[in-house]
Amino acid sequence: MATRQLALPARRRAPDTSGARRGHRARRREAAAGWLFTAPAVVALIVFLVVPIIMAAWVSVSDWSGIGSPFSAGVHAVGTANYAALLTQPGLPQQDLGMSIRDNLYYVLLVVPLQTALALLLAVVVSRKALRGRGFFRTAFYFPSVTSSVAVSMIFLFLFADSGVVNGALGFLGVHGPQWFTDPNGLLHMIARGAGIRPPAVLTGHGLLGLSWWDWLAGPSVAMVTLIILAIWTTSGTFMLLFLPALYNISEEVEEAAIVDGAGPWTRFRRITLPLIRPALFLVLTLGLIGTWQVFDQVFLITQGNPAGTTLTPAYLAYQVSFGSQQWGQGAAIAFILFGIIVIFTVLQRLVLRERGSVTQARGRGM
Repeated sequence: MATRQLALPARRRAPDTSGARRGHRARRREAAAGWLFTAPAVVALIVFLVVPIIMAAWVSVSDWSGIGSPFSAGVHAVGTANYAALLTQPGLPQQDLGMSIRDNLYYVLLVVPLQTALALLLAVVVSRKALRGRGFFRTAFYFPSVTSSVAVSMIFLFLFADSGVVNGALGFLGVHGPQWFTDPNGLLHMIARGAGIRPPAVLTGHGLLGLSWWDWLAGPSVAMVTLIILAIWTTSGTFMLLFLPALYNISEEVEEAAIVDGAGPWTRFRRITLPLIRPALFLVLTLGLIGTWQVFDQVFLITQGNPAGTTLTPAYLAYQVSFGSQQWGQGAAIAFILFGIIVIFTVLQRLVLRERGSVTQARGRGM
């Protein structure tokens, strides 16, 4: 009788994991090298950004007097008292904050669109191949951005003085120039007064942050107009350089195809150029929005918030309250309120641009 031989299963070879282990060790070495190279920047970021933010946050909810360490035993927490004095309790601190936000709001609403439009116009002009001396014009347009803010501010003080160049030129044209740095009236109030319009009671009896609605509708003062002109003149060249790479990346074939289809210059700009430079446009608007809400040096050098607080900004008010009035808690609270305003406006701007982009794409698909 034949015996049945049972076939023994072949021994399975263990998978070779040495390659995986080597790859894992290599990734760990790369990660360690990456952290080693970035460690100085991370440490500097923590020391000069994160730690000061934490200290300022503590100062905004404490009664620190500016002497000694804010974390010493003599400093006590006061909760939201500093914020309440600025936002909810009627008084001079609340009124100053309201004036600063109003003045800065008009500054933002005028500077951001005007500087963006001018920067885009300059970029379109200097990007044309038919323009001779493009390098010279790029340098000339960018030069105000690298000039000392102190020097530029002194020049504007001279230009807009009561007997300065601007009023002299207006007088030559038969126009009596205003007192640029001493007239506290807002432009909208001046226009309403010239038209014989009196404020209704509903606008004078109610308001926000210590100001009536009529005060909120005052418009920028002529002193603020000088700061607006200064900001547009000094920043348009910088933003022009941000638009230039986006314009250079537009393919010539696209422009030529649009010309063949009969599209005019304005149609090509609106239908081709603007959609293709939308990332650069968003960057310019974001940087402009953040920069205009943080304006400080021009106010400090030219007006110090005068006349009558019509050029006051939250950034300068935080400095004035902290170093002038020694109210360090309120000064830090103003800084964090300004931070919240910047975040809100940046998010709103992003939503608006995204909505416009989606509408444009939907229309394109519908066509």
